[in-house]
Amino acid sequence: MTIAKERMDALQARRDEVKALASEDKIARRRAEGRMTARERIAAFFDADTFQEMGAYAHHHAKEFGMAKKRMPGDGVVTGVGQVAGQPVAMFSQDFMVSGGTLGEVHANKIVEAMSYAGRCGIPVVGINDSGGARIQEGVDALTGYSRVFRQNILLSGVVPQIAIIAGPCAGGAAYSPALMDFIIMTKSHAQMFITGPEVIKAVTRQQCTPEEVGGAVMHASVSGNVHFVAEDDADALRIAKRLLEYLPPNNLCDPPNHPSLTLDLTANADLDEAVPSDPKAPIDMRRVIDGIFDKGSFFEIQALFARNMIVGFARLDGMVVGIVANQPMFKAGTLDIDAADKAARFIQTCDAFNIPLISLVDVPGFLPGVAQERGGIIRHGSKMLFSWTTATVPKITLIVRKAYGGAYMAMNSKEMGADMVFAWPCAEIAVLGEEGAINILYRKELKECADPKARAAELMGEYRKTFLSPWQAAESGQLTDVIEPSRSRAVLSLALRNTINKREARPAKKHGNIAL
Repeated sequence: MTIAKERMDALQARRDEVKALASEDKIARRRAEGRMTARERIAAFFDADTFQEMGAYAHHHAKEFGMAKKRMPGDGVVTGVGQVAGQPVAMFSQDFMVSGGTLGEVHANKIVEAMSYAGRCGIPVVGINDSGGARIQEGVDALTGYSRVFRQNILLSGVVPQIAIIAGPCAGGAAYSPALMDFIIMTKSHAQMFITGPEVIKAVTRQQCTPEEVGGAVMHASVSGNVHFVAEDDADALRIAKRLLEYLPPNNLCDPPNHPSLTLDLTANADLDEAVPSDPKAPIDMRRVIDGIFDKGSFFEIQALFARNMIVGFARLDGMVVGIVANQPMFKAGTLDIDAADKAARFIQTCDAFNIPLISLVDVPGFLPGVAQERGGIIRHGSKMLFSWTTATVPKITLIVRKAYGGAYMAMNSKEMGADMVFAWPCAEIAVLGEEGAINILYRKELKECADPKARAAELMGEYRKTFLSPWQAAESGQLTDVIEPSRSRAVLSLALRNTINKREARPAKKHGNIAL
């Protein structure tokens, strides 16, 4: 036997050890639940045979509590770079079947190195979280490891897209790495994410709760707003991550993956002429408007279950990637509230960071009134939208579909807030207040004194509606680019996008603004 043969056999033995799996029974149970192993997730995500592993033979340095003799393949995490549709993407996939996927010093080193590589090479990062948390046997070294992971997340923020998949437990400090990333996808079953779980909550507050109530995917997607997508299982989570990458550039110096049509589709869509009900109080379904304007099947909604009075998501317009921010009158009449403002502001900042043009579809009667909203800080939260629109330097186009009242109109990106072009349908109502609220303020004394206040109020509201609840005052003062037929919306927005796509806009030199967080 030659030395070369001995070394080749040793290499193969090492590889076999690294890729060693748990018992077949454990793997079978996992697969029956719709869960994959760490390496199966990687194989399903990347183009065949393109994954290059990093640090496969890494081994922990711990010696306490019997750790000196304990072998843990890859130290509980698989890291590396592969290709998705021919484009490189960095990934780390925690392996719950190796010591519960717990994070120690070397485990953290591998994750940080993969993310650092992604930053240097300008490629996205996808992290699959499936971990029991900090490795207790390593003490402060595990906590230090988390600190380095968080720091790397922050350094990459706005530089390369970061996508987190929560496919198992993600508790305590571990939850902050996904929270620092751009998008979070969470599987419906077998995944929890919380800072303090049911047992700690019960011990400290005596409140009883289930893991789903404080850390389940549906709760996070609909109540806390921490999660952007709920996946049925591991395969669905990987599919969602791949679709996200179809709309995102590899880094902040590149344009998104546009596929511009050689010719623009300038045909009219008569269906949009029927989108607005004749009753001004009847709600518009903004999804019908979105479907009538953007490329068929291209709309990819973000945070669909959270703050449903606000719609955000990616789409294509004649092949060009855009971000959509739209009021949804089917919920809370399309008013802006705390959650809707947070949802929109975050999405606006994400699009701006990655050079994705923004299109705002407006039908907003105002901010949601109420004691809870005021005490909850709607002023502070609403200001996040104003801040995000004004600091964004990407192309920004606004279409006023119907209502655009008061400060909420400005929060949806009026011309003076920085919109490059603002269009309105003929039924647009651009005013400080709706007719009822305005008349009650302007003619309060007269209505109290007249013989028939209801009839007089109706007469005054008609006059107010004719004078102010139209697009014409705004058009005459130069606040609108044009008033257009609804059927021409796709053609007009597509032309506006192509005309604005090369926009360059500088900002005053400063370290950063001070958004009201």
